[in-house]
Amino acid sequence: MAPEAAPALSSVSLARSDARSRAASAEWMPYLPASTSPWVPDGVEAERLAWAETVAPGGYTHLRVARGTRIRLDDPTGDACAHTVLLNAVEPGERLNAADTVKIPWQAYLAAGHPLLSGDGRVLATLAHDTSQHHDAFCGTTTPAWNLAKYGDARPEGPAPAGSDLLALAGAKHGLEPRDIPPAVTFFQGVRVEGDGGLTWVGSAGGGTHVELLAELPLIVLIANVPHARDPRPDYIVGPLRVHAWRDRPTSPADDGFAATPERERAYRNTIAYAELAGL
Repeated sequence: MAPEAAPALSSVSLARSDARSRAASAEWMPYLPASTSPWVPDGVEAERLAWAETVAPGGYTHLRVARGTRIRLDDPTGDACAHTVLLNAVEPGERLNAADTVKIPWQAYLAAGHPLLSGDGRVLATLAHDTSQHHDAFCGTTTPAWNLAKYGDARPEGPAPAGSDLLALAGAKHGLEPRDIPPAVTFFQGVRVEGDGGLTWVGSAGGGTHVELLAELPLIVLIANVPHARDPRPDYIVGPLRVHAWRDRPTSPADDGFAATPERERAYRNTIAYAELAGL
């Protein structure tokens, strides 16, 4: 028995060594612990990081974060495209509502200070900082039918995965079904609305930009890093996305802009009241 087992054991050892060498050199990966990230944001102590990851082109990521967590997304190349969905981690039936996100602040284009709202009139997160200003709250993410028509493939494990499938896979890690995933908002690739109602893709602001989201409630965060549906380029082009998160504090009535409009103030006060009643 022993002589026959030796080759098998040798094969297992070789496979294990190969797997570990690949993991150590993977370009797209979560950094564990998060403090080992090679891309720690300026001004943030590495030990404060709770989440650090480089998301592959055509990849996805997900995590639950506490209220008051600051989530930073970086586009190092100018080709990242972060299709993002937020859900209340305590009651996932409360989820991002893209229509209310542009309606309540009376602003169609996402920029610093913009609240991301749920359909329950509460702020899930605030776009706290933004050096890109090239975003989209209209189009949502791509679908298998769209990708199959444009790229000839839409398999999640293939060369041109669709954003809706990747968000569904991310959501499944949290017990969510595809029907639980609302339309996404997209960071780093923007559109503008023309006078006739048509949408024009304006693309990226270039490499080296970032946004920071401040979680106003405990959140499930789902992100698919895939090309924008309006991207006119015929090839499946998307760059890496960096994600970092650390504990901060949620927005308070003392902060600038809290009561910039009656609608905005009401949304934040609804959020604070809910959090206090729930002991969050």
